[in-house]
Amino acid sequence: MVKDDRSYTKQLVDNIMELPNAAIILNEVSIKLDEERKKRAKFYNDITEQEKAEFINGEIIIHSPVKMEHNDATGSLYKLISVFNDKNKLGYVGYKKIMISLTRNDYEPDICFFDKSKSVKFKKGQSLFPAPDLIVEVLSKSTTKNDRGIKFKDYQAHQVLEYWIIDPLKSMVEQYRLNTKGTYKLILKARKGTLESKAIIGFIIPIESIFDENINLETLEKILNTSA
Repeated sequence: MVKDDRSYTKQLVDNIMELPNAAIILNEVSIKLDEERKKRAKFYNDITEQEKAEFINGEIIIHSPVKMEHNDATGSLYKLISVFNDKNKLGYVGYKKIMISLTRNDYEPDICFFDKSKSVKFKKGQSLFPAPDLIVEVLSKSTTKNDRGIKFKDYQAHQVLEYWIIDPLKSMVEQYRLNTKGTYKLILKARKGTLESKAIIGFIIPIESIFDENINLETLEKILNTSA
């Protein structure tokens, strides 16, 4: 948890403890969390590889099929990150259905990256993964609220170093990075220019390579032809 979250939590606890019915409130919260844990266990048991599903604040979210522009942007960026990672052996890249299991919620980001210190601990058959170093969410009409809301807060609270939000309709990239206080700071919001990752050391691409097929292929060639 970040420092600001700890301060907020302490203040919230102090406020509850001032109430005469604090014990009743905490008991109700405990009951609700126990019910949520049981529902989450059932979620793990019931989900299949055929569907993209997430568990958010006690609710099971089944995602609709994506639009073509969402698929194109996700695939183009994944291709660049994956090839760069494979060539430089930096870690592990997850795509679409890698489930990130955080303290309370489970997400399936469009793209995520784990550095080698985390990925060397992964095992064959593993289906739940810890907080990665980079998460990319590509916006769609049904996901925008969560991508900018609960996910933003949860990724920050679990110290995901970088969070990229991509708007495929506007060909726009927003790059958030943890600052020294452990909170996200917007360091880039643009349609053109250069996108450089701190989580994936040395990964630098033109923003247009995410949205333009020809620029994507040119960038991929540069990655393949550059010495590791």
